[in-house]
Amino acid sequence: QVQLTESGGGVVQPGGSLRLSCVHSAIRFPINAMGWFRRAPGKQRTLVASVRRDGRQNYADFAKGRFTLSRDADKNALYLQMNNLQPNDTARYYCNADHLDDVGAGYWGEGTLVNVSS
Repeated sequence: QVQLTESGGGVVQPGGSLRLSCVHSAIRFPINAMGWFRRAPGKQRTLVASVRRDGRQNYADFAKGRFTLSRDADKNALYLQMNNLQPNDTARYYCNADHLDDVGAGYWGEGTLVNVSS
């Protein structure tokens, strides 16, 4: 079983920044697709950004221009730099990882909470 460990959430004022980190424990089989999803209170979980095996990235419209995804394969890590955060970015952010390059399948972390509030 692959474990995903997220960190970097917290409370930030509007306009502030946070960097989320996710580290996976996969050893036997490579992790191909990775991504960040979020679930705001009372809403469904939605994709924030993802990266496939070939490096292609995909961002939700709300993330474009503000959020940047990066991956460090040597550290088994995925990062999400979030800038200009707004109150509607408040949510629990979940890391996702899959062996088969299928975003949204595979393994999930427990999430890290981001609260944007003045």
